[in-house]
Amino acid sequence: MTSGSGGTETSGSGDIVRTLNLLWDTGPRPSRGPKPGLTLDRIVEAAVRIADTEGLEAVSMRRLSTELGTGTMSLYRYVPGKGELLDLMLDRVQRTGDDTSAYGDNWRSALEVLGHESLALYQRHPWLLQVNQSRPVLGPSAIDGMEKVISRIKPMGLSDPELVSVVIMIDSYVTGAARSQLYTQEAERRTGLTDAEFWAAQAPILEKVMTGGRYPVMAALSAEAFGPDFDHFGFGLQRILDGLEALVERRGAS
Repeated sequence: MTSGSGGTETSGSGDIVRTLNLLWDTGPRPSRGPKPGLTLDRIVEAAVRIADTEGLEAVSMRRLSTELGTGTMSLYRYVPGKGELLDLMLDRVQRTGDDTSAYGDNWRSALEVLGHESLALYQRHPWLLQVNQSRPVLGPSAIDGMEKVISRIKPMGLSDPELVSVVIMIDSYVTGAARSQLYTQEAERRTGLTDAEFWAAQAPILEKVMTGGRYPVMAALSAEAFGPDFDHFGFGLQRILDGLEALVERRGAS
């Protein structure tokens, strides 16, 4: 259920029908390749592993053939190209188990879990933020996830479009938070400065600025205001849920 905007790749850029046949196992099976044990699952798993460790730009049919120890042409018996492969990767990382007990027993807890699980997904697979998924190709993992979430939030009593909008709302918030975290990590990697070192370098000048009287409100903020210990993600998520709860209560009272 990811919907990262922008990025360097676009979901649905391959042959959509071929991709759907591969996702749902409804197309003709490929003839057996020359390397025993080569399967579509192994190919997709290897592609995800490369993307996780080396970045999405490292994923290519040639790189995969090296990883799997087979000829590049053998891979094309299983997947037409990188466009279709990307959609298979997107669906693969969204796989969830059948156990839905973690969602709790009410819609609010389900959305809270959804938010934290989605953030963890981006943290495990940061390359997802490079993919424009505004037009996703819907495979079994994506629809399984939506089925679980929508079934848990149905008691909100909202219309069907509103229920879908709730899921989009949570995902959009999570995507923004995940991107901010990734940018911070990327800045540290590129500059060699930790976050603490970066702000410490600015401290002498900022302290002079804040004591000059030009910014009295900012100067009066506590030392914890910009500290690393506050859970900004959790705070924001709870405020979104508070707003939804107010809507649900208002609808119930009308």
